[in-house]
Amino acid sequence: MSAGTVLRLVAVMVLWASCFPLITIGLDLAPHLAFAAMRAALAGACLLLLGVALHRPVPRGVSSWGLIAVVAAGATSLGFFGMFHAAEFIAPGLATVIANAQPLLAAVLAHAVLGERLKILGMTGLALGFAGIVAIAWPGLTADYGTGYGLGIGYVALAAAGVAIGNLAIKQLTGKADAIMAMGFQMLIGAVPLALLSVSTEDISSLAWSAEFVLVLLVLSVFGTSLALWLWFSVLREVDLSRANAFTFLVPILGLAIGATVFTERLASAQAVGVVLVLAGIVLVQRGAPASGAVSVTNGVGRRSP
Repeated sequence: MSAGTVLRLVAVMVLWASCFPLITIGLDLAPHLAFAAMRAALAGACLLLLGVALHRPVPRGVSSWGLIAVVAAGATSLGFFGMFHAAEFIAPGLATVIANAQPLLAAVLAHAVLGERLKILGMTGLALGFAGIVAIAWPGLTADYGTGYGLGIGYVALAAAGVAIGNLAIKQLTGKADAIMAMGFQMLIGAVPLALLSVSTEDISSLAWSAEFVLVLLVLSVFGTSLALWLWFSVLREVDLSRANAFTFLVPILGLAIGATVFTERLASAQAVGVVLVLAGIVLVQRGAPASGAVSVTNGVGRRSP
């Protein structure tokens, strides 16, 4: 894995980690599904406008559009639905643990569907990474989650499954469609079910169109979603899904760093141990994953080289 690829992966994780405090702020200002739908729609519109400005090709073929629909349903509709609702019922620590089990599920799916293989060393790394996530979130595991505990677990598990399925489809989509256009369309398609559910189940009049909410929505959509997805798609043209997914274990660590800097949160001893385990897990996954074919890029469309 090249230094440039690693930098792009780290940038994606920083952008994703910054989403957590923004979502927390936004949920106090807007209904959950309405907020999620607006985030997805605005992010998709930004990507499509960028694609048009850069003269990127529109995806073609039933196969490409079928995969785009799978990404939309999994990563956007199910992913946003689960995570935005889970915030109502369970503490962030527990939600982080379950959500970051996604790379483990994605590794299993990649093994079954894509034929990606991890050596014992790589599988050990995934296990260490998940153990690190548990340690990082341990202080929140003993908190009182209230009456919606079981429902919250179900929501965040649904989100993790949706993102894992979406990532699998993204990997299969690489080389078949332009990254910017594909991600733009999937965000818009994924926003539709969220918007329909919001209209039918939420009080839209409670949305507070304040300057604070507009700023949070713009930063979350443009940087935390549009830019992050574009970078993530570009990385998956070059490396196996299991190897790239191992970096998602960095998200809780970066979230802790943001919390310590912005909200003066202190790192507990269990969380410090978790940081070490996560970093060790990432290293082992990189060493335990087989090399895959290189990918050449022409006009923004990846193509697997023989």
